[in-house]
Amino acid sequence: MKELFFQIHKARAIPGVTVTLIVIWAIVAGCGGSHSVMNNMQSSSSPPSPPSTPSEDVLTFHNDNARTGQNLNESILTPANVNMNTFGKLLTIAVDGKVDAEPLYATNVSIPGGAAHNLLIVATEHGSVYAFDADNGSPIWHVSMLQPGETTSDNHGCGQVTPEIGVTATPVIDRGAGANGTIYVVAMSKSGGGQYFQRLHALNLATGAEMFGGPSDIQASFPGTGDNSSGGIVIFDPGQYKERPGLLLMNGMVYTSWSSHCDIRPYTGWIMGYDQNSLSQVSVLNLTPNGNDGAFWNSGTAPAADANGNIFALQGNGTFDTTMNAGGFPSQGNFGNSFLKISTNSHSLAVADYFAPFNVVAENSVDQDLGSGGALVLPDQMDASGKTVHLAVGAGKDAIIYVVNRDSMGKFNPANNSAAYQAVSGVLGGAVFSMPAYFNGAIYFGAVGNPIRAFRLSSALVPSTPSSSTPSSFPYPGSTPSISANGSSNGILWAVENGAPAVLHAYDAANLANELYNSNQAAGGRDQFGPGNKFITPMVARGKVYVGTTNSVVVFGLL
Repeated sequence: MKELFFQIHKARAIPGVTVTLIVIWAIVAGCGGSHSVMNNMQSSSSPPSPPSTPSEDVLTFHNDNARTGQNLNESILTPANVNMNTFGKLLTIAVDGKVDAEPLYATNVSIPGGAAHNLLIVATEHGSVYAFDADNGSPIWHVSMLQPGETTSDNHGCGQVTPEIGVTATPVIDRGAGANGTIYVVAMSKSGGGQYFQRLHALNLATGAEMFGGPSDIQASFPGTGDNSSGGIVIFDPGQYKERPGLLLMNGMVYTSWSSHCDIRPYTGWIMGYDQNSLSQVSVLNLTPNGNDGAFWNSGTAPAADANGNIFALQGNGTFDTTMNAGGFPSQGNFGNSFLKISTNSHSLAVADYFAPFNVVAENSVDQDLGSGGALVLPDQMDASGKTVHLAVGAGKDAIIYVVNRDSMGKFNPANNSAAYQAVSGVLGGAVFSMPAYFNGAIYFGAVGNPIRAFRLSSALVPSTPSSSTPSSFPYPGSTPSISANGSSNGILWAVENGAPAVLHAYDAANLANELYNSNQAAGGRDQFGPGNKFITPMVARGKVYVGTTNSVVVFGLL
């Protein structure tokens, strides 16, 4: 028997009335891989909001495959009502482990035998996936990704994800897959005999039941002589990797990308594609097949994609071939520390183009990888000549904003960074362990130990001076911000400051110097929610802000 506690904090909507309600549910935990459907209980202190339209869904990391981080359908929260008098902590929903994945939101989901609910989907490092009513926090279902006799993985002596590894990557949801919609999840586990597993699960959105014959064990091989190879074939060892970047769902395929444990060799750079309806592996690409390292971790963000089906990802430090073939690509297929464009034509993964910094070899030798950040695909931009250009942007440990032309990324020039569309240095103030957001023609970067800075694009160029900055700096790992807005108006930038306690901040997106709210402002620690949890991206949907912690999801909204 497990107990799930969640507390509905003080209801302050009625002047002079303070209501504190603590509800305890006992949840019968089944054997590994089983699931339980819970009673749909709701608080009497505040009725749930009615289910809303699917346009308010948040089904993937940072809201969309471009990874803009913007929810443009937020009509409830505005710069006028987000302040400590009218906005604050509403709920703390406890779960069984760390919430490293960004919570997701699905509106108006019909639950068998019950009413429709707006669902909050939460994945934990204890190998669990939960569905809660997103409006009042009541539990709907809970499933374990563990098979009988298994536990979550240990941390491999690495403090990056600790003390256990279960579900690290943000899942992805397809509302049209299966009868009720499907959640795709990668989970890591360990058998009693010490064997490690990585599995792709497909869960019924309404019940948590496994779909499409899942789960599917993740195994792979690729031609090469690099780390963990034998007879000219590199083998994917599930124990040597974790799935840290979020999942990408595109054109019927679920794409996974893989991280090491604290750079502990042997490991190389893997991206894999799975058919979303059969969970069968369709394509595998290794980006350092004849070398070592070069994994994808991206501080828990996710690979981006454009409308043409191309994936854009920042690779970690690893072997890079400075000898090029006739096409200007690394001669041995080793792309360590590169900004990659990966085509998915006919569901086959292949490098279509890339950019590598001129000092890529030197950066690789001192662990100064580009892959500490995440890539953002920008909307079409018009340059000074009136030509439309297609850009992507990213930054890593060297604190340089790299802007690439997605139609011609520049490849490699050993003399300087002129191969890039633009390389803007000296403007971030620190290394990037996060990714930017985009809104209304501006990109927002939160580098380590620095304020979040807004850079307003002009003639398809990133300026060398920010248009505004937050009054507060963000300690390691900086911040991956999210944006809520109603179309192009009422833009609010949300960011979590890692610390003890962690702090949720809200800023006017048009002028970051104007802080609207932070969770330390209210007297008596009313809105505080405990210590930070490293790479945390706030999720905003239908008037509420959801923040993952070390053991819960905290819900903020209008009081």
